[in-house]
Amino acid sequence: MMKTSDKPSHAPLWLLIFLQAGISASSLVVEIVAGRMIAPYVGMSLYTWTSIIAVVLAGFSVGHWWGGRIAAAETGRALRITGWTMIAAACATAGATLVLRMASGPVIDTLLHPLAAITTLTTLAFFLPSLFAGVPAPVLTVAAMRGRDQSERALGAMFAAGAIGAIFGTLLAGFLFIPWIGSVATLLTISGIYLAAALICFWLGGVSRRGGAVLIAGLGLVFVIGAGAARLPSICDRESSYYCIRTVALSNDPQNPVNLMVIDHLAHGISAGNTPRIMYTEHGAMLDALPRMRMGRTDFTSFHIGGGSYTVPRAWADRGIGGITIAEIDPEVTATAIEHFWFKPETATVLHTDARMALRNNAQTYDVIVGDAFTDIAAPEHLVTQEFFQLVSDRLSPGGVFTMNVVDSVNRLDVLAAVLVTLRDVFPSVEVWTAASQPKPGERRIFVVLASAQDSPVSSIDAPTPDMTRFQPLAPAFIDSMINQKMAQILTDDHVPLSHLMGLDPVID
Repeated sequence: MMKTSDKPSHAPLWLLIFLQAGISASSLVVEIVAGRMIAPYVGMSLYTWTSIIAVVLAGFSVGHWWGGRIAAAETGRALRITGWTMIAAACATAGATLVLRMASGPVIDTLLHPLAAITTLTTLAFFLPSLFAGVPAPVLTVAAMRGRDQSERALGAMFAAGAIGAIFGTLLAGFLFIPWIGSVATLLTISGIYLAAALICFWLGGVSRRGGAVLIAGLGLVFVIGAGAARLPSICDRESSYYCIRTVALSNDPQNPVNLMVIDHLAHGISAGNTPRIMYTEHGAMLDALPRMRMGRTDFTSFHIGGGSYTVPRAWADRGIGGITIAEIDPEVTATAIEHFWFKPETATVLHTDARMALRNNAQTYDVIVGDAFTDIAAPEHLVTQEFFQLVSDRLSPGGVFTMNVVDSVNRLDVLAAVLVTLRDVFPSVEVWTAASQPKPGERRIFVVLASAQDSPVSSIDAPTPDMTRFQPLAPAFIDSMINQKMAQILTDDHVPLSHLMGLDPVID
């Protein structure tokens, strides 16, 4: 309850509303940026976003509680304390990049359980920025209400300002800050906004000469931390609206270059400059060889779901295979493939759109459809449902084949079972191919599924990876037993729990 001895606030209501909206918007920008900055270390999955939202909300909650206690003080003093929390928010936000760089290695090496690593990293980097940013809301709201007629209206205006600021902050992060200036620069920009908010709070609350000297020291600390973060080399070669993209050179021989594409934290493909037909991964070898085996000719058309390093389309173009269409949602991935992975854009039609939208909006049919799109370590959920597989079937030519990459732990196989039972609901023949080798306990195994109207005419194939590797289909009896044991359910647009089915077992390479 407001004390009668409290002095009325002389702060203009419009200025308090502006502060509330600006701080709220900035805090939501930090939350969105947190997802992008965490992704190169632990990937971007349902668990990542769940952890980020929980940690940020926990920080806001503690900050609001603290701010409520501060708001009980005389208005000028409460605003001055809030100014100091804004200095702290600026320091913590600018330093989040430094914390991630320093803590990521030890945390990931020590905490083998993915959820523990994700939660710990998120807490270390983004709990304090959220806590300090949560303090001003109750202080500014109480300041807006004190000494005013119809203070209830001021209360509503402050709540509305916080909500509107959160909306604009979310939009600005996704559509402006991250695409235009990148994650690190965005955090530094938000730190600058927090500093401006701190100065306004000090101006409204009044600051002594001694306090002014301490304030200057606090501002200097923020600039030092910000300068340190700004000087760090970027972890991304390209930071797009979708991914952090890196190119890693695997060969020391400039005459025989071999490059690896890393998107967020996951290797997406390897290509050699001089030998486009050689695959350097098992999934690439199978996605290359199996459809060619099924077609038995080179005059077939294909639609590729996901471009990545464009390794398979490049290999097929080198073999004289035309009619290649690729749906790659991120133009920056394509630009990287052209610049560092020797992809020639004139050899294919590239659509920078979601693959499901591309297939839905065009009735063209293809002899082969290749599914190789991944976010984190699983395919996007809308690309593994019964409805999507039916769309794929509708876009296949007579005698055509759909092939897709599936990664699953040999200790679980829940994802593989669910994908297979869903494909079987649409296609008469569904095969599962993998390397003809004994899996290691706990291994995340690479499988390639072939779905069509008929079975393959061969029981094994050999393909370079770059060493010659033999691949074979799993026995139908084993597949039936696995599906029955897992009690696999058909994946639909209404229910596709891939993250749950993947589990949280540590990855064993």
